[in-house]
Amino acid sequence: MRLRSLVAAAVLAAALPGTAMGGDPARGAALAAERCAACHGADGRSAMPDIPSLAGQQPGFTTLQMILMREGIRRVPAMQPFVEGMPDQDIEDLAAWFASLPPGPPQDRRPRDAALLAAGEALIGPRNCAVCHLPSLAGREQMPRIAGQREEFLARTMAEYRDGRRIGADPQMNGAVAGLSDAEIAALAHYLAQQD
Repeated sequence: MRLRSLVAAAVLAAALPGTAMGGDPARGAALAAERCAACHGADGRSAMPDIPSLAGQQPGFTTLQMILMREGIRRVPAMQPFVEGMPDQDIEDLAAWFASLPPGPPQDRRPRDAALLAAGEALIGPRNCAVCHLPSLAGREQMPRIAGQREEFLARTMAEYRDGRRIGADPQMNGAVAGLSDAEIAALAHYLAQQD
């Protein structure tokens, strides 16, 4: 079953364009207001712990993740009622809307911790984060923007990849965080969350 899911995810990833082609940001704004704003924020910046901000997110990434959730390949129970049966056009419109919003950190971002920041920065190079997410950490195509993302969301996501509880369209993230301790993940999440 897992192999079939991975193959399906790879096929989806290969079929998706680098941007949400045909996405209508204005229509996406209306959809987001009724389906997404309560958790992800009216401006795409989540004010809820462990809920990701979507403002400025790469449209290819948002599209892919929503399709993975809709198809049951990526299981996020809280999202299931919102993506179940969602047409591709709605997904592309939502992705275009969120991509059009200016990115930025959540208003409740915790203060910088110099020790955590230094420890996280020391991990960026050896873990090759900039190869996929770019030196700015703004992401590209199907690689997410991770700069300024919610810290606890980043930490949980990296732990899930490390522990094999989360899959993406490919296993790159699982390998990138393999062997990291919880303390290293916390430092890396703090560093990423502090970037603008």
